[in-house]
Amino acid sequence: MPANIPLPGALSRPIWVTAALQPSGLEISLKGFPMVTVEQLTKRYGSATAVDAIDFEVSKGEIVGFLGPNGAGKSTTMRMLSGFLPPTSGRAEVAGCDVFSESLRAREHIGYLPENVPLYPDMRVQEFLRYRAALKGVPGRRMNERVGDVLELCGLVDVGKKIIGRLSKGYRQRVGLADAMVHEPDLLILDEPTIGLDPNQIRLVRDLIRNLKRHHTILLSTHILSEVEMLCSRVIIINKGKIEAMDTPQNLRSRLGAAGHILFEAKVPDPRLAAAELRKLDGILGAGTRVDGEWTIFTIRPAADADPREAIYELAVSRQWPVRELSRSAVSLEQVFAEVTHAEEL
Repeated sequence: MPANIPLPGALSRPIWVTAALQPSGLEISLKGFPMVTVEQLTKRYGSATAVDAIDFEVSKGEIVGFLGPNGAGKSTTMRMLSGFLPPTSGRAEVAGCDVFSESLRAREHIGYLPENVPLYPDMRVQEFLRYRAALKGVPGRRMNERVGDVLELCGLVDVGKKIIGRLSKGYRQRVGLADAMVHEPDLLILDEPTIGLDPNQIRLVRDLIRNLKRHHTILLSTHILSEVEMLCSRVIIINKGKIEAMDTPQNLRSRLGAAGHILFEAKVPDPRLAAAELRKLDGILGAGTRVDGEWTIFTIRPAADADPREAIYELAVSRQWPVRELSRSAVSLEQVFAEVTHAEEL
């Protein structure tokens, strides 16, 4: 019979897991167990606050996108979580270990790929990974197994004996990812893992990250929003050191960008006057124009939960404007990101 039992550990509050008696004994499911717990995490540099009392959790087995404009505090947060940077205040735990008071224990559970991958260009790939595995405490009896596993998983078998400095950027990025994984960490922290790669290399790295979900929890920072939509089950958006939004991509689109945009193409005598008339309709917040030959293309921003397409059509009929298109676009994560971070629309 299933039952809830408290899971002991260093966390400030009890974590409840589901337990059930099976013929073979007690079976415990850790689904939903917080792999990362952050509470009031803050980093200041003098009078400047880079990260301002943020709170969030990442559950075991999740791929979470960590988004924000340049200077928002993404990399600072990731460096604190990985133990590379001490906080000003607050706390963070990885797999139940305090990142700051139990740094060495916490790092056993963390694989970190920074934005600029630190590699030894004069070493061969296999040599480098064996060296890194030894530093991370991989037992000698398992060294060959672990290095072989990450070489195969990251598509590096054919370049294992090559010098790192002679590899392409895509291969060097994969070597960095193999290094992050060689000690079998529970959590992978990936800061801009596809930066500077060509489209084919980006696709290969994305496929690799998607496959890693089976055995790892992943916190992923990227500026490529389509990447987040393809890979991440949840999104955290940080801006000016504060978390502005945290939800699934689908819920963020629905909650923060429900209205989307309406595309209206018509032949009008005066685009400026037509746009002014459109803005007067109920449920329309704004209308931009672009001329395409005889046609004017209006990009209309409706109010949340409003659908003014019928009113637009009736206006076009009353003014005898020929209409080529009247459609509603799906809300993109890019629009949500711009709204949450208060960026100007492009």
